[in-house]
This record gives sequence, C-alpha cells and structure tokens, in this order.
Amino acid sequence: MADRGSSKKQVNSFDVARLAGVSRSAVSRTFTDGASVSEETREKVTRAATELGYRVNVLARSLHKQKSDLVGVVAADLDNPFRGEQIDLLSQGLLEMGLRPILLRGDPSTDVADLIGSLLQYSVAGVIVTSDTPPEEICRECLENGVPLVVVNKRDPGAPVDRVVTDFEAGGRLAFDHLISCGCRKLAVVTPERSSYSVNGRALAFEQAANDAGFPVVRIAWGAQSYDGGLAASAYVNRVKSEIDGVFCTADYLALGVLDGLRHEYGIRVPEDMQVIGYDDIVQASWKSYDLTTIVQSRKDLCDITLNLLMQRLVDPDLPQQIEVSGVSLRQRKTTTG
Repeated sequence: MADRGSSKKQVNSFDVARLAGVSRSAVSRTFTDGASVSEETREKVTRAATELGYRVNVLARSLHKQKSDLVGVVAADLDNPFRGEQIDLLSQGLLEMGLRPILLRGDPSTDVADLIGSLLQYSVAGVIVTSDTPPEEICRECLENGVPLVVVNKRDPGAPVDRVVTDFEAGGRLAFDHLISCGCRKLAVVTPERSSYSVNGRALAFEQAANDAGFPVVRIAWGAQSYDGGLAASAYVNRVKSEIDGVFCTADYLALGVLDGLRHEYGIRVPEDMQVIGYDDIVQASWKSYDLTTIVQSRKDLCDITLNLLMQRLVDPDLPQQIEVSGVSLRQRKTTTG
C-alpha cells in the first residue's frame, strides 16, 4: 500500500494516474458519467483512488463546464414538522434525479436575495425556494444566467419564474364548510401575526366564505407559526369563548398549541365545548393525544410537482412560465363532530 505519511498535500488526478499506470484522461473518463473506459482501466483507477483517498472535485469540474449538478434549496422554519418533511422529500427526489441538494436556511433576518446570489456563484443547476418570496431582481438574474428557479407556495415575484402553490383558497373554504356542517355558528380563525403568503391566503379564504354565508368570524392573529404561538393564542380564545364554537387554525403546528391550551390550561373540552380544525396534516396531527381534524396538503404531491417543473426547465429552458396548483382534501378526526 502506498505510504500516505503525514503529508497534507491534496491528492489529485495525476497521483491516481501515476499509481494506476494509466493516463490522466483515463482517470477523468472513469469518473465521468457515460464516458467510455474499459473495465480493466476502471478497476485500476478506482483501486488507486481508494488507496490514495482521492475524491473528484465536483465543484471545480462544474465551474469548468459552466454548470453543475448542484441545486440550491432555500428554506425557513425548519423546526416546523411540515417544512422538515418537505425538505426531506425534496432532497431525496433531487438525489434520485442525479442532482445534489444544497440547503440554505432563509430565516426572517436573512435576505433571500443574498442567499440565491451566493448560490449563483457556485454554478448551480437550479434553485428551489420555500422561504420568503424572492425579489424580482434576483429572479431575473437567475433567468438571465439560465438558472431555473421554482418558488413554492409564494406570491408572484413579478418575474416569469415557475411556481407551485397549494390550493389554499379551496382549503380555507373547506375548513369553513366542515365547521358549519358540524353545527358551528360562531367562528374564529387563528393565524400568526406575521403570516406567509399561503397561510394568510387560507385565513382570507375562510373569512370570505364565512362572510358570504353571513357568519361572523373573530380573527386571532397571535405570535409565531409555532406550538408556542398556538398556546399563547389559546388564552385569547378562552377570553372570548362565549363568542366562539368553532376554530380554524391556519397551520397544524398552531393547532396543537391551541388544543393543549384549551384542554389543559382552561378546561375547555374539544369537540364538546368547541370544535377545532387545522391545516397541513403533519404527522403529529394523527397522534392520539391530538387526533386533529385537518386540511391535507400533500407534501409528496407538492414536491413531485416542484421537481417536475425543475426538470422540465432543465430540459427545455425556453418553456413559458408554468404555475401548477396542488389540491387539498379534508381529513376527519376527533376534534370535530362531523
């Protein structure tokens, strides 16, 4: 076995070629998908590469070719179970497509344009955004550089990039219809103080459906889109409980906090005293301690559509802008009586 010694020198393709007794071009062909190389040469090269601890510098190769197999995924709220599952599915899907995901966390204090700009420096093949809506300028920069950009559940950024949206308007109406069918007549919607495009859309659709039917709605905009936000909102729900018999929480993560607050802090029985419906169908919604009725938006469908749009754009960059809508459905559990 070759003596690596204590040298810090990085092993390169010349070292591999020398040990394997082949040309440097043979090493390059061995590690290039679809390139022609004999089985004997491949075995020599891979054996030498393993012995030397050599790894292909994919980034350097991509810069040379002016493209790569890297796809940037910009995401926020990673503590939210829905977001965590979504990012996991996107990452798995990209790997199955032969692409390599790079995750960048886009928190509220972070400029999403800066994150996308940093990705462009690495010759990424594409970008998927699930955090804040990117500004029009950075979207157009992606288009000018031939980098497909897909935004998920975000408003129109003003540039013709591909978008995927869940049918949140149908979801809000479905939540209203279900509570009414369960006998509720005094409604409330619990939503974060700082709502995203899709979450605010759910609340507005619910309120519109209620107004159209002549039912009053109390809007409770409280805290963050989190369990703690829902727990805090439950205090307000308790204060106005005489005015409410049905609650729509615009995210399951909120609903779990609301349920625990109502039941354990204020002794309000669900669904006997008050009925509650959520939105997302996260795994925790099915736990027996919650058994939450909810509006389902399929993470798998959402991710499949996203990846399909990205792949179509990679194959044909000149396609017109595409906007795809992912459907929703109701999952009845025990926090409503319907």
